[in-house]
Amino acid sequence: MNAVDLHVHSNKSDGSFSPAELVSYALEKGLSAFALTDHDTMDGVEEALAAAAGKPIEVIPGIEFSSDYEGEDIHIVGLYLDCGSAFLRRRMENFVNGRTIRNREMCRRLTQFGMPVTYEELCAEFPDCVITRAHYARYLLSHGYTKSLKEAFDRYIGDNCPCYVPRKKITPMRAVEIVLRAGGIPVLAHPMLYHLSPAKLEQLISVLKDAGLVGIEAVYSTHSPADERTVRRLADKYGLLISGGSDFHGSAKPGLDLGCGYGRLFIPEELLTRLKEKHRHMKENPLNYRKTKILFTDLDGTLLDSGKQISGYTREILSAWSDAGHKIALCSGRDVNSVGSVRDYLNLNYPGMYLIGYNGGQIVDCETGRTLHRTALTPGQVRYVMEEADRWGLHFHTYSDTHIVSPRDDEELLFYRRVIKTPTIISRDFAQEGACEILKSGACKCMIVELHDFEKMESFRLSLLPYAKKEEITLTYSSPYYMEIFPSASGKGSAVKKLCELTGINPALVVAAGDAQNDLSMIEAAGFGIAMPNGCDELKNAATLIAPFDNDHDGLAHALYDLI
Repeated sequence: MNAVDLHVHSNKSDGSFSPAELVSYALEKGLSAFALTDHDTMDGVEEALAAAAGKPIEVIPGIEFSSDYEGEDIHIVGLYLDCGSAFLRRRMENFVNGRTIRNREMCRRLTQFGMPVTYEELCAEFPDCVITRAHYARYLLSHGYTKSLKEAFDRYIGDNCPCYVPRKKITPMRAVEIVLRAGGIPVLAHPMLYHLSPAKLEQLISVLKDAGLVGIEAVYSTHSPADERTVRRLADKYGLLISGGSDFHGSAKPGLDLGCGYGRLFIPEELLTRLKEKHRHMKENPLNYRKTKILFTDLDGTLLDSGKQISGYTREILSAWSDAGHKIALCSGRDVNSVGSVRDYLNLNYPGMYLIGYNGGQIVDCETGRTLHRTALTPGQVRYVMEEADRWGLHFHTYSDTHIVSPRDDEELLFYRRVIKTPTIISRDFAQEGACEILKSGACKCMIVELHDFEKMESFRLSLLPYAKKEEITLTYSSPYYMEIFPSASGKGSAVKKLCELTGINPALVVAAGDAQNDLSMIEAAGFGIAMPNGCDELKNAATLIAPFDNDHDGLAHALYDLI
């Protein structure tokens, strides 16, 4: 029976063999096929394919993505990727740009610690390589800054060490999606290596299966027979194909050999045959592997430009998103009537649309007009906030089902209503027609507006914090002028979870985009978060991706293009 190896590294990432040398060595080892799966790069595939031309061995174009799942480093192997895919090429460019930023910062920190090195020097020492921490360790050792590779990691570049900069990683669900979009087979690599509890490992596999996972690496160099049985059992339960690999790195992993691991590994060709059959079916039936996603997008500063409009290009991308079967939720701190008016004047009439107002306090199904979910402050809480704002001399308003309700008509209300066209009632007791339901069912949100003295508004916020904590109320800024007050059980992140629950869409398939602090929970709840470059730093740190342009230059549309 012929043997294969579906997890192999070259010196284009952190292996020691060149791609051409791997081909020669695989032939020497009697393999009928191997997959070149370098870390986050496919730079060696072309060389390997050229070296294998006319020889009795198959080189499978592959990759190994590093990803983050709840703080764990999870690897997704992609097999049979389309090397000519423009989509994949753009993704690789993004990975390179992200790595470069991170590597330059690590060089800066090492220099500060008395070990001067520039990124250019590092690349010159390891040409044509994807720079990893292993390369830093080798550099420090060869230049006499450390006495061993272990010392380099223990003192300087290991996790939590002073010169280490964590690389922003995609989620494993996004890695699965990228592999699928690039025409490949996504495989969960070495699942027992993560040392997850049985429940957490199964949860991960379940989520990845929902995202489109096809295979799982059961046959692996360090898997014990019991480990392999565990993985095969999970594969059967979730309908996954079995893959296998040595994770060969050459001299970078002494004692671990190509094809046979530590001597006992054997990966039968029949595993590859089944993967090939599946790959053929995937190419013939692409719609069967498309997953429905939902976009939660903030309005002001994100979807809308400074003129509160969207361009033709953004409209085109939203239409393509909808035509692909995905859903859209307009998610704003505005009252839900104002969100609806934005949808109307922009003529965004796509199937599967939802309106989310009051920072997640109310969810409306556009097709039926029905409120699917509502979370509100109590009437007593609304009155308390109003009276405290009055004592501080700050503008306050709240919302009924149909109106903005404010105790006074002032400069701040006029400023707020430049954009928000919801009709207004001036009332202190909420007894007026159109406002009286506040006395019965409360309000989804209160607003404090201060145009001239932010410090005063911040002092008010701090004074209100003890009450807010006791009453489980959230206080957050949506702009330098606006403070929003709503139930902590609400929030845009809560709306993401609730709408996913109602629609049956896995949160891993949620894309969320925003620019302000009140978008943070939404970004954190989503499988893929997009921060606008015009947004706050806290949001950018939490997001998966920072959009390439701001809201006045189709930033959201450009970020969405490759997620459709």
